Amino acid sequence: MTTSNTSNENQTLKQQLLSMLEDRKEETIQIRRHLHENPELSFKEEKTAKYIEDFYKGKDVEIQTNVGNGYGIIVTIKGGKEGKTIGLRADFDALPIQEETDVPFKSKNPGVMHACGHDGHTAYMLVLADCLIQLKDSISGTIKIIHQHAEETPPGGAKSIVESGVLDDLDAVFGTHLMPALPTGTIGYRSGFSMAGRTYFKLVIKGKGGHGSSPHQSNDSIVAGAYFITAIQTVVSRRLNPFEMGVVTIGSFDGKGSFNVIKDSVELEGDVRYMNEDTQKVISEEIHRITRGIEEEFGVECELNYVPDYPPLYNDPSVTAKVVSILEQADDPVIEAVKEIPINSGSEDFAYYTQKTPGTFYIIGCKPKGVDKPFLNHHPKFDIDEDALLISAKSVAHVICEYSFD
Repeated sequence: MTTSNTSNENQTLKQQLLSMLEDRKEETIQIRRHLHENPELSFKEEKTAKYIEDFYKGKDVEIQTNVGNGYGIIVTIKGGKEGKTIGLRADFDALPIQEETDVPFKSKNPGVMHACGHDGHTAYMLVLADCLIQLKDSISGTIKIIHQHAEETPPGGAKSIVESGVLDDLDAVFGTHLMPALPTGTIGYRSGFSMAGRTYFKLVIKGKGGHGSSPHQSNDSIVAGAYFITAIQTVVSRRLNPFEMGVVTIGSFDGKGSFNVIKDSVELEGDVRYMNEDTQKVISEEIHRITRGIEEEFGVECELNYVPDYPPLYNDPSVTAKVVSILEQADDPVIEAVKEIPINSGSEDFAYYTQKTPGTFYIIGCKPKGVDKPFLNHHPKFDIDEDALLISAKSVAHVICEYSFD
């Protein structure tokens, strides 16, 4: 078969797929609203997983459920022609947030909300997958839909799905994320390291309690904890290369007690962000060193639990460049702009997929209509422009059609 015939077939397939997605725009929105009304927390997404599984019942695909350390689902669509194997990921867990929007489809589960767009990710991916299934005989290669659980809560779902081996045959992997920080119609990308790695730590300092009138008979854990907080501020300012990104935050200091009692123990919890593993190693070594120094200086006992959660997200430069080229040349009215965006200090467990397989993760703008300053991801009033769901689906359709024939 000539290159010209192959190209024509590709364009025909793409136009069919894009047209099907446009026709199902309202269905995609309704799926998103159903999921938004019924959010479930990480590792507890039993009903959401059942909804996804039921969506594929009766369709000519292979479905694997309970993949990884939770409710992960892999749907394999085998094309009618030889080609690459491509992974497409959409997460489906929600957050422990009480919703404060006034939309008619707000969360029915108190204290749980889809405040990060995962309902939208799943909605567009379900409809896109169904369209691909209907066109499978015209598809070159295999497409694996990765419906991932527990993105929000470490250890997350991605790492365990990768470790299961079900994605070992991937040639490339792609993911998107809805973010109202960008206008609807804008797609944001970043090549190389694009999102930060994250580590959680908890420090328990055990001293000797006593009365505030007799500090010499006690060993004040609060003083030791306060010194620890001050000391770790030097990790970023004096131990990291000034050109490297690093953040150390103490988010919790549990030292509450009576005003005239010296506490015998306190607990501190913190968060570390970094853009490469060398930086993570330096920060880890310094926090451990400071902890040992606290023990020596104040005569206390310290228990430090230091747990790296998600690695930095690395977008393969060559894959990213190709995706950008595809989207820039898509000539699709819903894609108004494709722009490079700054490094994001947030974290994403999609990083585990690109550690193993070349891929890229890009951002779909979804700023609500008529809003100048939107509420961003993880806010109780987070909302999206639902037109972005079609943009998500069509952008991925453009990418996979070009990749499958490359």
